[in-house]
Amino acid sequence: QGQFVESGGGLVQPGGSLRLSCATSVRISSIDVVGWYRQAPGKQRELVASITFGGMSTYVDSVKGRFTISRDNAQNMVYLQMNSLTPEDTAVYYCNFPISHRIPTPLRSWGQGTSVTVSS
Repeated sequence: QGQFVESGGGLVQPGGSLRLSCATSVRISSIDVVGWYRQAPGKQRELVASITFGGMSTYVDSVKGRFTISRDNAQNMVYLQMNSLTPEDTAVYYCNFPISHRIPTPLRSWGQGTSVTVSS
């Protein structure tokens, strides 16, 4: 059984919003940094947002001001609120635990991800 189950993706028009959810079997109260990654077609997977146990969040420049990451340590859930979506946000989105917000190397194996397509 996988450690991450991502959901909430889908097809959305440019300018629209989606909220992604990640359920993990890991007790994230013991994890400092949790993050959301994405992999667009033909591109490498990138860390787009991370949040520490203390609530400090970090974002890649391309999503700053549009995406918001949050975590529910009691429910072992991680969320990504995505607003003002553009076609460049089209990707498969994954959650995982990066070494730090500066070192995106994931500490666990990947889940199946959730696909986001932004298109009119």
